[in-house]
Amino acid sequence: MDDSAVAQPEQDPGDRGESGPDYPQHWEADILLRDGGTARIRPITPEDAERLVEFYAQVSDQSKYFRFFAPYPRLSEKDVRRFTHHDFVDRVALAVVVRDRFIATVRYDRIDAQGRPSEAGTDAEVAFLVQDAHQGRGVASALLEHVAAVAQERGIRRFQAEVLPENRKMVKVFTDAGYTQRRSFTDGVVHLEFDLEQTDRSLAVMRAREHRAEAKSVQRLLTPRSVAVIGVSRNPQTVGRAILRDLLGSADDTRPVYAVNRNAPPGTGLDGVPVHRSVLDIPGPVDLAVIAVPEGAVPAAVAECGAHGVQGLVVVTAGYAETGPEGRDRQRALVRQARAAGMRVIGPNAFGLINTDPGRPLNASLAPQLPGRGGFGIFCQSGAIGVALLESAHRRGLGVSSFASVGNRSDVSGNDFLQYWAEDEATEVVLLYLESFGNPRKFTRIARRLAAVKPVVVVKGARHTGSLPPGHAVPATATGLRDATVDALFEQAGVIRVETITELYDTGELLALQPLPPGDRVAVVGNSDSLGLLTYDACLSAGLRPRTPVDLTTAATGENFRIALDVALADPAVDAVIAVAIPPIGTSAHAFMGGRLTGPDDPEMGSDDPEIAEALLEASGRARELGKPLVLAHLALTDLPVRLRPGGVPAFAAPERAVRALAHAVHYAQWRRRTAEAEETARVPELDRIDEPGARALVEAALSTRTAVAARTQPGGARITLPDAGARELLARYGIDVFPALPAPDEEAAVRAAATLGYPVALKATAPHLRHRPDLGSVRLDLTGEPGLRRAHRELDALLGGAAQAELVVQRLAPRGVDTVIGATVDPAVGAILSFGLAGAPAELLGDVAHRLVPATDQEVAGLVREVRAAPLLFGWRGAEAVDTGALEELLLRVSQLVDDVPEIASVDLEPVVVAPYGLAILGARVRIAPLPVRSDLGPRAMSSL
Repeated sequence: MDDSAVAQPEQDPGDRGESGPDYPQHWEADILLRDGGTARIRPITPEDAERLVEFYAQVSDQSKYFRFFAPYPRLSEKDVRRFTHHDFVDRVALAVVVRDRFIATVRYDRIDAQGRPSEAGTDAEVAFLVQDAHQGRGVASALLEHVAAVAQERGIRRFQAEVLPENRKMVKVFTDAGYTQRRSFTDGVVHLEFDLEQTDRSLAVMRAREHRAEAKSVQRLLTPRSVAVIGVSRNPQTVGRAILRDLLGSADDTRPVYAVNRNAPPGTGLDGVPVHRSVLDIPGPVDLAVIAVPEGAVPAAVAECGAHGVQGLVVVTAGYAETGPEGRDRQRALVRQARAAGMRVIGPNAFGLINTDPGRPLNASLAPQLPGRGGFGIFCQSGAIGVALLESAHRRGLGVSSFASVGNRSDVSGNDFLQYWAEDEATEVVLLYLESFGNPRKFTRIARRLAAVKPVVVVKGARHTGSLPPGHAVPATATGLRDATVDALFEQAGVIRVETITELYDTGELLALQPLPPGDRVAVVGNSDSLGLLTYDACLSAGLRPRTPVDLTTAATGENFRIALDVALADPAVDAVIAVAIPPIGTSAHAFMGGRLTGPDDPEMGSDDPEIAEALLEASGRARELGKPLVLAHLALTDLPVRLRPGGVPAFAAPERAVRALAHAVHYAQWRRRTAEAEETARVPELDRIDEPGARALVEAALSTRTAVAARTQPGGARITLPDAGARELLARYGIDVFPALPAPDEEAAVRAAATLGYPVALKATAPHLRHRPDLGSVRLDLTGEPGLRRAHRELDALLGGAAQAELVVQRLAPRGVDTVIGATVDPAVGAILSFGLAGAPAELLGDVAHRLVPATDQEVAGLVREVRAAPLLFGWRGAEAVDTGALEELLLRVSQLVDDVPEIASVDLEPVVVAPYGLAILGARVRIAPLPVRSDLGPRAMSSL
């Protein structure tokens, strides 16, 4: 019944003392457990002897029996030494620590093929022991992930374990992990062997566990059974007092709310709540603590919360990373302290948390009132923006399911809330205001899964790297994230990116209230020809396909609207309808009375015709039945949006706003359909001429050269550029054939090169300052014989300052076609990104490049080719012959697979790639490699350590 494995205590296998690597600090990690609590995994050292003895004393006799296959009531001194002295290579032990106490351990010992202790074997025997009180929290599963990663780092490829058959829980830990395994039963013992190489199933299992744990941790923060505010004062204007009032105003009768002030005299009460001098004095449990004390008093408050068993903290106190390096150190110490005690942190410098669930409402924020209940989950990184978001929701009459403004985002992040909202039935649309990414690759993965079922709409602030807000916990690799890369992440994840807070709510409101459009064909119906034309033009600009507007004239009645909307909605060639409306001339805000033009505030006139509102509300019901969205664009109709609100008809005070929101909905719906189809049909094809071992061998050899070793010591860990011949050889291992280029330092060398390659040839400069610059006259084409070649060589020699300086080469002439550029770059924060564009200055100046994350499927590379604005040149523009896009897509797949298979490849640049009507020619290639992989999303689960 415990999480333990492996047989009886053995003799110490040739202790090598403390030789070997230094303490592996990078093995330490904070983790989330299944119930949302936190813990720390770290190596066990000799200083842990007392902790180990205390831990073992808390383990039941049955768990000890399962661990050692015999009664083993206590550890001897020799046992304690053996289990605390390790070389961190052949013998490794890790512990899970909460509040400085062990709750679980794991150990592996390297063995040879006969099961004997070894220093050279690639197998290891592994054993777990989990304290009974913490079994069922996913501790052993997390330990297995981490010890497997450690073992692989030390050259171990397979674990072996022996488990008693009745120890079903431990057997389940191994079998559920998803590794490739073998199982046998001998002498009453289950023998398990499993390879440590990640499989698709083990990765899926790990991410599913990550999802459950992170969602649970947020749920615990939003649904506490009791709350304490630390830092409540008599002054009603202080932050702590305001939060106490907000909590009391939102709390149900069953949730205790406590106030804490270290200096409060005994018997003090505020707002009807007794004030305690310490959290430790509170008689009952506290799930959530809001800390609003001066920065210097925060560590003591956190320590008391940990000792009292608090589960989560909202730290509104400022003075941390936003103030500079010293503040960042204090922030890291705060997070370490909280996690060590099993607590998660919102903040510091946070605005707070809100949950509108009527059964357990929570307003642990600086918002003066609880928003109305609704389907919007809102996350932001700025208190000021948080206020604006809540105010906008209130003004529009939109409800919120939950809200978080996390300030410096030192621990709980947007990724955690995305995990929670994926499970929360009350959340229908997710709205995010982001200024930075802590883990962009993980964000993309989580957001893509969520966007498949719920819209995710994002405003991204700090678009330029120089404007990154101070205080945000962002890895150095993510500070330079290009905005084009962010766009690619959002596009592939199905995230809807908008430019403003207004557009955020416009889009979110339409998505929440109306069905997703089945296509991009739009009908425009209304009582203003001019407003209809503006809407029509806006649709064209947004990439929609509008029909000619139907003008009902300014004298249109509600009945006219009703008939026209019915006709538009019933038309099978219409996917969405935009109704446009202005006040009817002479009977509304535009009417003249007594020689003056009345306005919407005129007490004698209304600002709309109620019959038009009724017609729109009736049409909205039919639109939902037909699965077609209906929206309103209006001018000067202040009452109409209010009339339409109960029926869920979005109303926008400008046609451009209505069209932008609808266009976002159309593109999102298209992404949903493509994604659903891709799950059934998209694939990464099996390509011929793939030699992964050969490519790996070439890269390893290149990284072991003296030049490469020297480059590792350069600032930034310099990436190494392969010589042209080396790049061609590496690319050829993946069926990527680059036209050879032979050096031509003088005329004779050029003639010999042409004779080798065969005429016709091209002569071009390849010096870095001249590469890909035909505008400088550095290329001569269609050289069909020796005289022309010699003449071209003399011209370039004179023009470019010498053949040697220009690095002239001779290359076989490629067939005519469209020049393109293909690239793959490994962004340390995001992973590998595949890029495509047309070659030439215009495309470069306009940034006409499309991106996809690697590995790319066949459907994704097809979309990549067609996404660039200059794509018509590939498909027979103006009567030209279409080129071989099939060959182009296959090349993109080969590049994608190469950088995915060989993580040491830092970048691949193919330019130009001439795509002809039949086939293509790669005329230039550059490959850069790096000593270590720069992708880290496949390792064991661990919380950010920023």
